[in-house]
Amino acid sequence: MQVEAVYENGVLRPLEPLELAEHQHVTVTVIESTTSADRTQLDSTFVEKLREDLQTAPPAPGLDEVRRRLSKIPGSIAADFIAEREDR
Repeated sequence: MQVEAVYENGVLRPLEPLELAEHQHVTVTVIESTTSADRTQLDSTFVEKLREDLQTAPPAPGLDEVRRRLSKIPGSIAADFIAEREDR
């Protein structure tokens, strides 16, 4: 688990909730961050929103379903590359 934290008044305060039991012992490695606080907060907000969205997302399609969907796309990627190179 890797989380961003702020050091305040002699205490490390995580910037997002931790899924740990009360009084659970952990080992902490401190690496000084070079990102700004605003960016860190935006990243944390994005990750939290993504986690929430994944909780309600339908299961990913299987390989057969992906192949079926791709087969409906006309043309081919190879033909597109060839056409693009001919334009040069």
